[in-house]
Amino acid sequence: MARIKREQGREEKRDEIVAAARALFLEEGYEAASINRLATAAGVAPNTIYWYFKDKDDVLVAVLDAEFSARMGEYQALPTMSSPELLLWVVNHLKQVSRLVGTVHSRLEQSPAINTWHDRFHAFSEQLLRLELQKSGIAPQKIEALVKISVFTIEGLLAHSLSEEQNRAICAALVTP
Repeated sequence: MARIKREQGREEKRDEIVAAARALFLEEGYEAASINRLATAAGVAPNTIYWYFKDKDDVLVAVLDAEFSARMGEYQALPTMSSPELLLWVVNHLKQVSRLVGTVHSRLEQSPAINTWHDRFHAFSEQLLRLELQKSGIAPQKIEALVKISVFTIEGLLAHSLSEEQNRAICAALVTP
């Protein structure tokens, strides 16, 4: 007897492909995850990927957008916490997807789509950081320099494995007035 397949909406299928891509990119790495491998993981034919995405970079941007949206939802639901704790929260969540962060940085020169996403991510993140620094009482004339120092420090914390205690101390040193 033939199995009746449930009708699936376009957005639902796209979300399934993005979820499969996220898992694959984090487990195997972006470069190792071919479109054929992604299609298999998502349970679709390889050409189906191209019905939803222009290319593999477009899939990566969709994964990044989904990850960013999920983290922003969590961020907005966080209880009130100090700026150092909030910064540590960001570092810890970025560490969970550090392979994606590395991929973004390695693909900036090759991919206009990823470069655009990266620029928008930094602009938005830096604006959030400015607001947090203002709320924590940092002197206005120090905020711009501290935003850049914080971004570089966060990227450094992602690249180097330090203890939670060391990460906490660094975050506190960055944003304590």
